[in-house]
Amino acid sequence: TQGTILPAPNFNPVMDAQLLGGALQGISCEKDVLIEILTQRCNSQRLMIAEAYRDMYGRDLTTDLKENLSHHFKEVMVGLMYPPASYDAHELWHALKGVDIEEKCLIDILASRSNMEIFQMKEAYLMQYNTDLQQDIDSETSGHFRDTLMNLAQGTRMEGYADPSTAAQDAMILWEACQQKTGEHKNMLQMILCNRSHQQLWMVFQEFQNISGQDIVDAINECYDGYFQELLVAIVLCIRDKPSYFAYRLYNAIHDFGFHNKTVIRTLIARSEIDLMNIRQRYKERYGKSLFHDIKHFASGHYESALLAICAGDTEDY
Repeated sequence: TQGTILPAPNFNPVMDAQLLGGALQGISCEKDVLIEILTQRCNSQRLMIAEAYRDMYGRDLTTDLKENLSHHFKEVMVGLMYPPASYDAHELWHALKGVDIEEKCLIDILASRSNMEIFQMKEAYLMQYNTDLQQDIDSETSGHFRDTLMNLAQGTRMEGYADPSTAAQDAMILWEACQQKTGEHKNMLQMILCNRSHQQLWMVFQEFQNISGQDIVDAINECYDGYFQELLVAIVLCIRDKPSYFAYRLYNAIHDFGFHNKTVIRTLIARSEIDLMNIRQRYKERYGKSLFHDIKHFASGHYESALLAICAGDTEDY
């Protein structure tokens, strides 16, 4: 694990619940206490704190956080209280059912999750919203973008299997799909990218380079456009190096959109126990400034403190 949040040593959920209760029940909410506890405990520990909190106060911790906090700081603190699969489900639901569909959120989650993560996320989605994720994708999106999302949401990617003899064949199909661009070719393209194992696709991408003299990402960018193109590129980038993909998404969210809060919050929370250390490293290598530095530069107040606590940082990052 290359996360920034690890299980806290000498963990005492009852004491944490008591401190949170004091911080939330007081005349003015003690936000520093909330940050200190909730960003320094792993997800399973937070769930144990929520249980102790319910036993102690007869109230739901997440509900109390929602009632006492506001704006982006609330989004961070409440987001930390979801188990990972439930958090993905929550984000997908809001991306599909909000005022505007948030295609980039759908791309980030579905292009990057494993079969097991997708299975758990679909179960959580059904439990939380009493509706089927694939049905919602089907009704809320369209075209080849929808078909590719639907394919990813099946969670049926082959695992650990690689066959060098078919890699060149797949690469040729991908190359033709970039030349012809018919509906049938687009289907073949997304079928290969969504269903072949990571090991197989590594070989396919190498063969594609040999056949076409071009990198697969450059070819997709040249031949396709819109969210379909963005989704295909995200799949390729996540297969090659997931931390690099998320570093790129964070950089864009911080710099291109004047700080796209939702993307920053979602990425930091979702990757905090998986690979946020690697993401930080790629960010610094690629963009010259640390993620810590850029968050500090764009966010403020308790919201900034919470993001920085999740991001964590080395002395040279300040």
